[in-house]
Amino acid sequence: MARIDLEGVDLTFRVRKHRRLTLKEFLIGQMFLPSKNPVMEVPALQGVTLRVERGERLGIIGHNGAGKSTLLKLLAGIYPPTSGRRLVEGRISSLFDLSLGFEADASGWENIAYRSYLQGETPRTVSKKRQEIAEFSELGEFLNMPVRYYSSGMLVRLAFSIATAIDPEILLVDEVLAAGDLTFMAKAKERMQQMMARAHLMVMVSHDLTALEKLTTRIMWLDHGHILADGPSVDVVRAYRDSVQNPAALAAAEAA
Repeated sequence: MARIDLEGVDLTFRVRKHRRLTLKEFLIGQMFLPSKNPVMEVPALQGVTLRVERGERLGIIGHNGAGKSTLLKLLAGIYPPTSGRRLVEGRISSLFDLSLGFEADASGWENIAYRSYLQGETPRTVSKKRQEIAEFSELGEFLNMPVRYYSSGMLVRLAFSIATAIDPEILLVDEVLAAGDLTFMAKAKERMQQMMARAHLMVMVSHDLTALEKLTTRIMWLDHGHILADGPSVDVVRAYRDSVQNPAALAAAEAA
């Protein structure tokens, strides 16, 4: 059964204010002087409580830096929460870092296997999908070459073909995927729609409000790591658009 359950989740990043210190500077600072490079705490998510059940299609909106992509990565298990409870049941398939797992000196065929293993596939399941992935990518003989010689468009084609050759339970999508030329993009759009339909549960981040209204049943609005609204897609998108056109509406939402 696929479901997501977050309760009071905070995520705080600890970063250095300036460059890294040398060992000498660190030792002198520890023994005699205040640190020249103090640690800063950056709150990325604050008090996030979220429940998504099987069958739901959730969109996440907000300004740049609101915490949208960070939340997706927390759901995927990349970032552990600083505090609060995270429960995710079901196999997670994420589409927000297509280049992850590629070996530059390996061929396209070899990278199909490498990236597929990172997605939870096994040698047996990869062997069944290998040819279909190759055909969808339309890369032909280029699959015999090391991917370091691929153009950016070819690499995206291969990455997209591998990433979407899965049967997802929980599908996490960050932004609209650009996948090469116009002809391939039409194929990619159709494939994405089929994949979203197969998913038991989907969470999608995008700035394309029109697309989110069509693809989701519910939208959550994030602002500086806080949830400002969570409800039917049409209602939340309307409130978000009003806030962009009327800053006073955003101030009222933040104060609520």
